[in-house]
Amino acid sequence: MTGKTVLLVDDEQAIRELLALYLNKEGFTVHEAADGAEALIKNQEYKPDIIILDIMMPVLDGLEVCRQIRKFSNIPIIMLTSRAEDEDRIMGLELGADDYVTKPFNSREVVARVKAVLRRLAAPQQQPAPALNYPHLTIDMAKHTVTAFDQEISFANKEIELLWELAAQPGRAFSRDQLLESVWGYSYCGDTRTVDTHIKRIRKKLAINAASPWDIKTVWGIGYKFEVKK
Repeated sequence: MTGKTVLLVDDEQAIRELLALYLNKEGFTVHEAADGAEALIKNQEYKPDIIILDIMMPVLDGLEVCRQIRKFSNIPIIMLTSRAEDEDRIMGLELGADDYVTKPFNSREVVARVKAVLRRLAAPQQQPAPALNYPHLTIDMAKHTVTAFDQEISFANKEIELLWELAAQPGRAFSRDQLLESVWGYSYCGDTRTVDTHIKRIRKKLAINAASPWDIKTVWGIGYKFEVKK
């Protein structure tokens, strides 16, 4: 990862110093910001490859920073949060964050997630996959659209990737670790709540008709599967 730059945004100096130490050891160049307003300025100044962004900060919080950056940039963003509630994680994901890490965290985990996101971006682009078609459901990765009961539904990047991964192999039970590896690109350090939060969002978005002939089922003790009802 030599030559890659990270914008590290957190109002706690101790956290910035610790993460910067680990990132520097892996060859990253790190720029720091202590609040949301400074983050926006330094993002424009340094044009980093990825942003690690705390949610709870003075001046502008991380959610507002993410919202403003997404108006003009698709730079990958990993959110840091000390909150445990699902709604805080969901809000960040809805605004376009690529992932989140809950405090307290393992610094090696954060670095691993940064590397995983950048590896995925650097991977050769494959030809657009064909659409998956089920009764009253079409998932088109090439167009990045999901249509259910003739209604097009807005999906974030990771939501549609996760739905595709499940729907491409109906009936197969995937563990959370398998989904982390295939969709996010990391396994051993992954927070399985990432998968659970995205599944919750997908289910909510697809819950538009009680008679849906398909569903995402929880497989207890394993994970999830996409099921087409008979």
